[in-house]
Amino acid sequence: MKYLSGNSNYDKFPHVEITGFGNQAWQDWSTIVAEVEQRVSNNQKHVLVIDTYHGVDHNELLEQLITPLNPSHVVFTDEAKYSEEHIFEMLERNITDDRVFGVIAPHKLNEFFDAEKLSEIKHQIESATDGLIVVYGHGAKLFAEGDTFIYADLARWEIQQRFRRGELGNWGVENTDEDVLRRYKRAFFIEWRVFDRYKTKLLPQADFLLDTNVALTPKMVTGKAFMAGLDQTVQQPFRLVPFFDPGVWGGQWMKEVCDLDETKPNYAWCFDCVPEENSLLLKYDDVIVEVPSQDLVLLEPKRLLGEEVHARFGAEFPIRFDFLDTMEGQHLSLQVHPLTEYIQQEFGMHYTQDESYYMLDVGDDASVYLGTKTGTNPDEMMADLEAAQRGEKTFDDERFINQFPAKKHDHFLIPAGTVHCSGSNSMVLEISATPYIFTFKLWDWDRLGLDGQPRPVHLDHGKEVIQWNCNTEWCEEHLVNAITPIAEGKGWREEKTGLHEREFIETRRHWFSQPVSHNTEGNVNVLNLVEGKEALVLSPDNLFVPFVVHYAETFVIPAQVGEYIIQPHGASEGTEIATIKAYVRG
Repeated sequence: MKYLSGNSNYDKFPHVEITGFGNQAWQDWSTIVAEVEQRVSNNQKHVLVIDTYHGVDHNELLEQLITPLNPSHVVFTDEAKYSEEHIFEMLERNITDDRVFGVIAPHKLNEFFDAEKLSEIKHQIESATDGLIVVYGHGAKLFAEGDTFIYADLARWEIQQRFRRGELGNWGVENTDEDVLRRYKRAFFIEWRVFDRYKTKLLPQADFLLDTNVALTPKMVTGKAFMAGLDQTVQQPFRLVPFFDPGVWGGQWMKEVCDLDETKPNYAWCFDCVPEENSLLLKYDDVIVEVPSQDLVLLEPKRLLGEEVHARFGAEFPIRFDFLDTMEGQHLSLQVHPLTEYIQQEFGMHYTQDESYYMLDVGDDASVYLGTKTGTNPDEMMADLEAAQRGEKTFDDERFINQFPAKKHDHFLIPAGTVHCSGSNSMVLEISATPYIFTFKLWDWDRLGLDGQPRPVHLDHGKEVIQWNCNTEWCEEHLVNAITPIAEGKGWREEKTGLHEREFIETRRHWFSQPVSHNTEGNVNVLNLVEGKEALVLSPDNLFVPFVVHYAETFVIPAQVGEYIIQPHGASEGTEIATIKAYVRG
């Protein structure tokens, strides 16, 4: 099936061009070693601290960077780490027995180390009188202030790939053979929270930032250039690096439109604006440094998010854009998301996953399952789901769940507690709040996951949050294409497309053949070009370089940008195109 007229122009590796620091970035180990060596090669005592994020390959650091420096003494921080048994006992309450869900933990990095051992090693480092001393590993900065400080970073998406390849376990655990979902759960609820809290204070102090995302292909940038890169990024539109993933229900649309590997069986997901997991590429002349986009959120929250959003959410990016591709694929799992009070009480998260489905494209028989049918008896539906989970029967979705036909550019609103899923032959742009892991599957259409195992179903959680009043009439009135005209001018019109009043995200669609003025009003904007080949984003005061976006690309306008203009560009000039914009309601 053909989904695109002409060739794909979707940019899979967008970057931010950083100016003024081209001589402060390096790539490959030999070049990096030579640069570091200039700082540490003298006859006096010099302490080199290399602190690391979860998942960084310490063996590669030792072999490729530390050993060539010929240090007189090397300290690996794991020497002072508590035993696996002690750490598990400390974390057990938050890890839980569940395969998918834990509880967000408040731990700090220093709690993972034996205080006496740490103190002893610190004393040894302080007592040394000459030579190069290298302290490396998680929490290295706890052991010594150091004369030179390198922070080795890693994006969460790459950590997940290392989980899947069996290269990486959780910190303090030899569990590379454990279920990937359980390793991810422990990282999501505990480890990444711990490391993010820790590195937020450290990154501005770093002499160098080390990009370790590609094995044996490191990049390094000075701390000054790294911070300048983040500073320049929040003054202009930018995109994150999208990542694509197969799934049991995955489709074929993204292969063509996003120019992906045709040999893969399918692609189900694309996360193209999930800063907790995506990367940000910063280009310094010929060197492209990959950093977790979460670094931008942690270090520039006010200018990125805006004062009001930062005050409400802290250093968290609250809006998510992603793709769900079921074109020539299968239905998503039937699911529901927790209410705010439930996610707070059960998982320690302070806001929930309200969401919506914007239909970027559809097949002839596309549909969205949304809400329970009027007259549904909750006990009868839950009994039917439980029987289906036991394998005794197929869930009777036609009896209990509404199924609405879907057309291109339809918008379905999904406040928490509403049973839902996208049907097959749909290309969904999912616009939602960010805590994306909190999906309670109710039924998975009698199928196994790609790993051959039953996909997790959480009826115990689901039955606690389903909103039974979200019935047929209520969904039709409130959740299906609740589109309201807002304003219009010569060559443009603006529409409100949602979201429901229970949801904190506002969405506005603009159709335009002429330039359209926007203003962040001090609130981060996230947009996607949902119709048209190409658009241009401009500053009326020339405060940033004109920014080109292509069909289906998601882009971020930081709160600090203020006024900006979007107009048709290139092949789209003289045609009507459209964007969908999301922001946090005031």
